[in-house]
Amino acid sequence: MNRHFLFGVSSLVFVACGFSTGLREAHAEPAVLQASAELRWYRGNMHTHSHWSDGDDYLEMIGSWYRDNGYQFLVFTDHNVLANTERWINVKKSKGGPEAFGKLIAEFPRLIQHRITDAGELEVRLRTFQEVAAQLNDPGEYLLVQGEEISDAFEGLPIHINASNVVDLIAPMKGRSVSDTIQNNVRAVIAQREETGQPMIVHVNHPNFGYAITAEDLMRVRGEQFFEVYNGHPSVYNAGDALHAGTERVWDIILTHRLTDLQLPMMYGLAVDDGHDYHKVHSRNSNAGRGWVMVLAKDLTAASLIDSLETGRFYATSGVTLRSVESSAEALTVEVEPVDGETYTIDFIGTRQGFDTASHPIEDGEGKRIRATRRYSTDIGETFATVEGNRGTYQFKGDEIYVRARITSSAKHPRGTELGEQKRAWVQPVVQR
Repeated sequence: MNRHFLFGVSSLVFVACGFSTGLREAHAEPAVLQASAELRWYRGNMHTHSHWSDGDDYLEMIGSWYRDNGYQFLVFTDHNVLANTERWINVKKSKGGPEAFGKLIAEFPRLIQHRITDAGELEVRLRTFQEVAAQLNDPGEYLLVQGEEISDAFEGLPIHINASNVVDLIAPMKGRSVSDTIQNNVRAVIAQREETGQPMIVHVNHPNFGYAITAEDLMRVRGEQFFEVYNGHPSVYNAGDALHAGTERVWDIILTHRLTDLQLPMMYGLAVDDGHDYHKVHSRNSNAGRGWVMVLAKDLTAASLIDSLETGRFYATSGVTLRSVESSAEALTVEVEPVDGETYTIDFIGTRQGFDTASHPIEDGEGKRIRATRRYSTDIGETFATVEGNRGTYQFKGDEIYVRARITSSAKHPRGTELGEQKRAWVQPVVQR
């Protein structure tokens, strides 16, 4: 059989659901993800909060931190709000308090408007996204992107969806179930993308936050191909627990079923910060600098970045840098950009055709069924091979539904949330076409 592996498959039109995704058809190039004369790696964070919702710092301070710490793009995603109106906040009562305000005035003394109210309270005007982007954007070097965390819920379960590069605010759409709520919000983002003609990307946030979203909820969603396999917030339980699957396990279950019985497109994994706390670095704070994506794109524009994300030309990481990823009809090869003193373990993970399809509900210690991702066979998300070193290759056997790679460093994450957390990278799955 003629076999060809791609770095992902984008969807076009889902007639049964009555809407299109607006995504372009996937193509095979580049088979090698590596910087070149035409393509450059761009580092970015796609989940960020500020004083406009529940963060403890100002847009310009947050944007400056990311710029000064080696990022090329940043998406602001405050909860159910866009930073595009006039808003004044009470400095003392704000989450960042006088400390954040003092740093702001020291950094930008001529740009900040503040006043004393009749009650003697100090207020500061929050500068808009457009103002801060005009100040900090540097063509080809640094880009701020307007986004929103559409923060919805179903029966008390938090369902949060990030929309990047939005034009207008999108209100939570609600739904009759968790899956329906996700689907309705995805439809709203796609509708705005189609109405405006502006490239946008939608992704599902932290599925294990409140253990709200199961693999079964997410696997059937149409028009949505991204979720957070790593989120740097300390309360999102990336690793799961005894009764709840971790996000990597959820990813493998979703991939296996979307690419077989459901006949749906690829699901990609993102790494993000979900930053809220910018003044004190602590494992229990939601700090910046924990997870990001490395996107291989032609230029630093929202349109180019979204094009690369939609076609799988990126990897997710919490600290490991890759030199290249190469996929051919015969093999998947990953090469790390090594750091002195670190060693690397490269795991190639996937599911083969003919996997055991059985699954079982999860029960608590009293034998009562709980709402959680079902327990599936170890055929799903099998570790096909493990390579120690800076470079690893997996030779395809011919029966793989997909193969992805996870790279783990011997070094601890300098800002990790889990005890002993190590730096990692996640290569997007390759699939047979």
